[in-house]
Formats: sequence, structure tokens, C-alpha cells
Amino acid sequence: MASNVNPTVRRRRLGQELRRLRELKGMTAEEVAERLLVSQSKISRLENGRRSISQRDVRDLCGVYEVEDQRIVDSLMEMARDSRQQGWWHTFGDIPYSVYIGLETDAESLRVYEPQLVTGLLQTHAYAEALVQGALPETSTNEIEKRVQVRMRRQERITAENNPLRLWVVLDEAAVRRVVGSKLVMREQLDHLIEMSQLPHVTVQVLPFEVGAHPGLNGQYAILEFTDAADSSVVYLEGVTSDLYLEKAQDVQKYAVMYEHLRAQSLNVEQSRQFIAKVAKDYAE
Repeated sequence: MASNVNPTVRRRRLGQELRRLRELKGMTAEEVAERLLVSQSKISRLENGRRSISQRDVRDLCGVYEVEDQRIVDSLMEMARDSRQQGWWHTFGDIPYSVYIGLETDAESLRVYEPQLVTGLLQTHAYAEALVQGALPETSTNEIEKRVQVRMRRQERITAENNPLRLWVVLDEAAVRRVVGSKLVMREQLDHLIEMSQLPHVTVQVLPFEVGAHPGLNGQYAILEFTDAADSSVVYLEGVTSDLYLEKAQDVQKYAVMYEHLRAQSLNVEQSRQFIAKVAKDYAE
């Protein structure tokens, strides 16, 4: 199987197509589940791309939807086969946020708001290691290193020569000032942040404390956008034990508008670099 096959995106596209076929048939997920003698939750998970879809699932659903064009059936079966392949992140074992990594790997652009820490795609190795140790104090050394390695691998999207990820990051001032690891680690991290912000496809802005109340007070979120028009944008909300993915157009639009307000209230790009540099200088003393 070609290495550029992204199983997460394949599942998502396949799920969207299966939902479209169900809606064309005028059936509810409950009705389909009853016909196939499965739970309604299974149909929902298949359609939202959060569950692997077997070729048997596709065959059964196409039967229920009375899909007569064999070319459509064959195409869906091929997508099901691709969706069961493993992405690069599977070589690291069980990754709690593997669905997000799959989406990030295929995204064209990413907008992130981080209230507490430097976003993962712009972290140094030392900062990432100290962060995981602090956030997950009962985690083994091997598990910490695995998580850090995954984070460093994800950053290849930023430094790729061809089609790098377009990244826009709004950092709350707390993320810049919070000492993670040590002052030396922070100095290196902030210097790295300034360096990465010089890339033409990377934008970093700081949201200062003096702004007061703002639309990001509810917490961190990311908006992923994709090149293929068939892939709708996704809002990602990270949780402690589970994550939330919002794909409805009205939900995505609400978060996009919030992000525009955050960008407008933040320091501009040059002011942000100067602010980060000033804080970095304080850590050198």
C-alpha cells in the first residue's frame, strides 16, 4: 500500500459518503441499524470516521441503500481497505490522540489557540519532555520518550520542503511566561519560537494579559482545513480522557469567528516577536 495513504482521512471520507447514501435513501441511522441488526451507535461511528470500516460493513450498507452502480461499490470497498492500513504514528504503539494526528498529517492549514503552553508543533525536544513529565507525573520514562518522539515527527509537516503545513498560532501570554522545565529550557524554547515564526507559512501572535476577557477563555482549540473540497473543516478540542471533534458547518464557523477576534486582539506579528524576545531575555538572567 502506498505510503501516502492516510487511514484517518480515508475513514472520514468513506463515512461522509456512506452518510450521503443513507440520506439519499431517506433513512435514519436507527432504521439502518435495525435492518442490519447492529447498534445505532455503530452506524454513527462508521459515518463520523471514528471507527474502522470493514469491506463487509460497506457491502452490507450498500445493500441496504440499494446501490446499483458497481463502480460506486468498488470505490467504497477500496476506501474501506485503505482505511484499515496503518499510518506512520502506529509504529509508536497506542497513541491517545491518533485520530487527531491523522487529520493533522493531511491538513492544509491549522489555526491554534493555546492558553497555557507552546503548541506541540513548535516545541523543542527539551520543552516537550519537561511538559509531558509535568503533565503526566505517573508516566514511565519510555512512554514519555515515545510521546516526545511522536511530537518531533509531527513537526516534519512544518519543515517539509514541499507543501508544508500552514500554521497560525495565537498564544496567551501565560504560555510564554510559564516556566516549563527550567529557565534555560524556556530561553531555548522562546528563541525557537521566534525562529519558527520567521518561516513564511508560520504565524505566531501573543495575546497579552492586558486584553482582559476574550473569546478564548473557554480553553484550547484548533481548526483544521483540508485541500480536498470533500473534506470539511474540523474543530479539535483536546480533553483529559477523550477528545471532541466538531464538523458541523455552524460549529466550525462559530470557532472561526472566535479565532478572528483572538487574532485581532493579539499583538501583531512583529510586536509578538519583540514580546517573546523580551521574555526570553528575562530567562537568561
